[in-house]
Amino acid sequence: MPLIDAHPDALAKVYAKSLFELAHNEGGQSSTESVLAELDDILEIARNDAQFSELLASRLIDTDKRDASLMRIFSGKVSPLTLNFLRQLNRKGRLGNLPAIASALDTMVQEQFGRIEVDVFTATPIGASELGSVKNRISDALGKDVILHPYTDSSMLGGIKLRLGDQLIDASVQAELRKMRDQLINHGAAQVRGRSGEMLG
Repeated sequence: MPLIDAHPDALAKVYAKSLFELAHNEGGQSSTESVLAELDDILEIARNDAQFSELLASRLIDTDKRDASLMRIFSGKVSPLTLNFLRQLNRKGRLGNLPAIASALDTMVQEQFGRIEVDVFTATPIGASELGSVKNRISDALGKDVILHPYTDSSMLGGIKLRLGDQLIDASVQAELRKMRDQLINHGAAQVRGRSGEMLG
């Protein structure tokens, strides 16, 4: 069974809080953000490599064998804190919770350091100046340091979509067309109902 992205539950938040405190005590904000980045990189590999995802999530793999694999794969590649955390999750049979734990940790980092990550989707690659303008507008609106992740979505006709955590702000051309269509449908339906009422009256 591969790793599955999931919303943080109570257990994930407990593990994330523990990791946050360990990382923060070790090196403050930079250490905490570094550990989070390492977890994100590991999860990105798992999303693109089914075999690696299976290694992390499968309950059929012997704990000691998986621990040896974790040591072989990550020793010298990630911080000792991140590696020890992965090994601890393995010993507890909780490696399958890693996506939810990483998500909970990301939320804690953002809240603690006044930072928010925003995914920006446009139909074509966005220029640096325009990206800077979007960043400044979001930063002013939220009062936070904004980190943008630009993506190109060829299915979009134009406009822009923003994703802040679970919230999607859709200002794409498709969204505007949908609004227009809905208004026409609703307006038309209202007219039909009105005329029906006149005829019955």
